[in-house]
Amino acid sequence: MEYITKFFTVLEDLTWGWSLIPILVIFGVFMTIVTGFVQFQFFGRMFRVLLPKYQHADPNQISARQALLISVGGRVGGGNIAGVAVAITLGGPGAVFWMWAIALVGMATSLVECTLAQVYKRRAADGTFRGGPASYIRHGLGDQYRWLGVVYAVCLIGSFAFGFNAFQGNTIAGAVNDSLGVDRLITGVLLAVITGFIIYGGIKRIAKAADVVVPVMALTYIGIALLIIVMNIGELPRVLGSIFANAFGLEEAVGGGMGAALAQGLRRGLFSNEAGLGSAPNVAATADVHHPVSQGITQALSVFIDTMLVCSATAFVILLGGVYVPGAEGVSGVVLTQQSLVYHLGSWTQYYLTFAVFLFAFSSIMYNYYLGETALVELVESPAAVHILRWLVIGVVLLGASAPGATSVFFFSDPLMGLLALVNLLAILMLFPVAMRVLNDYRSQLKAGNERPEFEASRFADLDLDRKAWK
Repeated sequence: MEYITKFFTVLEDLTWGWSLIPILVIFGVFMTIVTGFVQFQFFGRMFRVLLPKYQHADPNQISARQALLISVGGRVGGGNIAGVAVAITLGGPGAVFWMWAIALVGMATSLVECTLAQVYKRRAADGTFRGGPASYIRHGLGDQYRWLGVVYAVCLIGSFAFGFNAFQGNTIAGAVNDSLGVDRLITGVLLAVITGFIIYGGIKRIAKAADVVVPVMALTYIGIALLIIVMNIGELPRVLGSIFANAFGLEEAVGGGMGAALAQGLRRGLFSNEAGLGSAPNVAATADVHHPVSQGITQALSVFIDTMLVCSATAFVILLGGVYVPGAEGVSGVVLTQQSLVYHLGSWTQYYLTFAVFLFAFSSIMYNYYLGETALVELVESPAAVHILRWLVIGVVLLGASAPGATSVFFFSDPLMGLLALVNLLAILMLFPVAMRVLNDYRSQLKAGNERPEFEASRFADLDLDRKAWK
C-alpha cells in the first residue's frame, strides 16, 4: 500500500505539482490567439441558448440548454463556496483577478474541446448521443491511439465517478450535520436513494433534474451575493481596487505577494471551471444541435457562469464582509464563507448555505456519475457493467457521506484527474486542425448570412464521423 501511495504522490507532483497548471494556462492563451479570440467574438451568441426560440424542437433529445445546465451543475460545486475562500485566504484578494483571467482564456479551450466532442459524437442504441475525449481520441486519432483513450477512460472513472463522488457525499453530510445536527448515516442513506433514482433514469432524467436544480442553485446564490453588493455598494470600489492592487503586487495582503495571488487564483480557477481537463466534453456531446461549434459556444458560457458569476459571488461576499482579515490566521474554507454571510444577513444564512452546499454537491454527483458511465461504455459495451457502475457509485456516495474518514481511500482522485487532463490536452492539440476546419465552416456560414449554421457531414468525408448523428 505504501508503494501505491508513493506512486500516486509522484503522479500528482508531476501533474498538478509543476506541469499541468502552466500547460493549461499556455494552452488557453494559445487557443485564444489562434482561434481569433473566439470566446469574445461569439460572447453575445452564448446567451441565445437560454432563449426558448433557439432550443431544438425534438423532445426526445437532450437540448443545448440541458447539456449546458448539466455541465454547470458539475462545474459548480463545493469549490465555488469553500475553494474560493481558501484561495483568498492563501493568495489574498488578488487571487480573484487571476481566477477571472484563467476563466476568460479557458473559455476558448472549453469551446474547442466541446466542439470536437460534438464532431465525433455517436448515436447510441436508445437514440441519444454519446461522446467525449475517449471518443475523439478513438475516432479522430485512429485505432493506433485507442490505448490513450483507455488510459483516459480509466482515469475518468476512478477520479470523477468514484473519488469525487465520495468527497461530494462527505461535503453534503458534513454540512447537514454541522448546521442541522442530522446524523451522517441518515443523510447518506437519503442521498444514496435520491442518487439511485436519478442515475437509473439515464442521461434524460439527469438532464431533467439539472434543468430544475441548477437554475435554483445558481440564481439564488448569485441573487444573495448581488443583495450583499448593493448593501455595501460604497465599499465596492475599495474591494475592486484591492483585487487589482494585490494581483499585480502593488499591495501585499499575504506572504508571497503577487506570486501567491497568481498561484492560488490560477489553481482555483482551473479546478473550478475544468476547461481543458476533458470532463465537460462528455456532457457537451449529448446535445442535439445544428452545428458542433454552437455547443462549443454554449459550453464556453458554462465556464463564464462558473467562475465569473458563481465564484465571484463567493469572493464579494467574503471581501465585502468584516470576517476576512488579510494575512491573518483564522477561519477559512466553507466556514469563512458561512461566517461572512452571517455577518451581512444574519444567522439564517448558515441554514441557507447548507441548502446551497446540498444542491451544489448533488448536481456534481449526477454529473460525475454520467462522466463515469460515458467512459465505461468506451471500455466495454455491456448493460451489466453499467448496472455494476451505478451500484458502486451509490455505495461510494453512501460511504463518503456516512464515514468521513473513508474519503482518504480515494487519495488517487487528484493525480488521476491530472493524468486525464494531460491526455486530453495532447488529443486536443493533435486534433486542433480539425477543430479549426469546423470553426471556419461555422464562421463562413455566418458570413454568408446563415444565422443558424448547419453541419453537413459530407463536407468532412475524410473524418470518421457517425453519419447517423448528423442528419
